[in-house]
Amino acid sequence: MLKAKLGIAPIAWSNDDLPQLGGDTPLSTCLRESHLAEFQGVETGGKFPKTSELLKPLLREYQLDLVSGWYSGTLLDNTVEDEIKKSLPQMQLFRDCGAVCLVYGETAGTIQNKQDVPLSKRRRLSDAQLIEYGNKLSRFAEFCTDFGVPLAFHHHMGTAIEDENDIDRLMAATSKDVGLLFDSGHLTFAGVDPLSILKKHGSRINHVHTKDVRKEVLTSLDWNKDSFLDAVLKGVYTVPGDGMIDFEAITRTLAEIGYQGWFVVEAEQDPAKAPPLEYARIGNGTLRKCLSAAGYTIVEGII
Repeated sequence: MLKAKLGIAPIAWSNDDLPQLGGDTPLSTCLRESHLAEFQGVETGGKFPKTSELLKPLLREYQLDLVSGWYSGTLLDNTVEDEIKKSLPQMQLFRDCGAVCLVYGETAGTIQNKQDVPLSKRRRLSDAQLIEYGNKLSRFAEFCTDFGVPLAFHHHMGTAIEDENDIDRLMAATSKDVGLLFDSGHLTFAGVDPLSILKKHGSRINHVHTKDVRKEVLTSLDWNKDSFLDAVLKGVYTVPGDGMIDFEAITRTLAEIGYQGWFVVEAEQDPAKAPPLEYARIGNGTLRKCLSAAGYTIVEGII
């Protein structure tokens, strides 16, 4: 029997790249409402404590596990040795708190946090550049594996690894230590069929982010004018069950490839327009229904 655990990211309450979205919302509200919405765990964000001495009791207070969290990688422009040094505090925190992986996002040259740069201007890598990058990423991922916090690579809008061609080339250029984070929303935004990635790279997937996409917002975007943050502000993302993505097909395919572990709701939107607790419950309910239909057993309570 495949087992699933439900987690949520704090970005629905507070967006680190857009402080106007929930910037004044205390972390305690995020954690309390995550528990109320019946999630077993959370990912980290900018407001989370950076030491296990502070984070562990806080998570226990709200009966939550630490799932994982974003790491702003810079290997495209950095050495492996310096990247390891940079990552150590977060890696230590994650290992101490039992996180299942490090969510690695490549932020060297990213435009995901630049509201004045349109989607079409993101960084692109030649085959030669990607092979060199893959070598460095593989070495860094080997360190992560040995440290006890495996790497889950997050393809992401506005970065050098965004679309299907990028993902295919990255998987071909890296070792098995480089796990792949599957994000339904970023794939759909990038014009990728999520099921295609599951079928091609299922064996590499070691973490899952579930976000939905509002089709009417996606189709209205001008990639030569709108930035990624513009798209977020317009409401391109939402929780599972509130958009265009078929999560029944996604969970069924994940079950077929044998994935088990965390399913994380991570949908950045304006909390004033989309009350986080209300939408967290929508996402939770949708995932429970789809996971049960796919044959998963949902693990309840703190792990």
